[in-house]
Amino acid sequence: MPYLHNHRLFISHAWKYSDRYKRAVQFLEAAPNFSWTNYSIPEDDAFPRMSAADLTEAMRRQIRPVQCVVIVSGMYVNHSDWIQFEMDFAKSLGKPILGIRRWGEQRTPQSVINCADEMVNWNSSSIVAAIRRLVP
Repeated sequence: MPYLHNHRLFISHAWKYSDRYKRAVQFLEAAPNFSWTNYSIPEDDAFPRMSAADLTEAMRRQIRPVQCVVIVSGMYVNHSDWIQFEMDFAKSLGKPILGIRRWGEQRTPQSVINCADEMVNWNSSSIVAAIRRLVP
């Protein structure tokens, strides 16, 4: 069997919309011949209450080792300073950003379109193919 490159990914999400995060994880886990490590924090492992400065540093620690930041877009992104911070910090480190257009969504936040190195549709094969293109 050929060697599978392990992709280190951070999936950005708002815990309030964790169903979208969980679905993105399911897409990646179900993808054939795709290996990855999840550097994001799901809702059930959320950071304890901490200051904004401490949360900022914790997010930086999560994003630094990844090879790609995945943004599950939705209009809630327009109201999340943290998701914008994640995109800006990833860009400052030269990390590629993959934006996912959610199935059935009428609009995609312009901030995601502007930051993303690539935008793909909401399906496993599109997401995995884009990650393979973005991660050397």
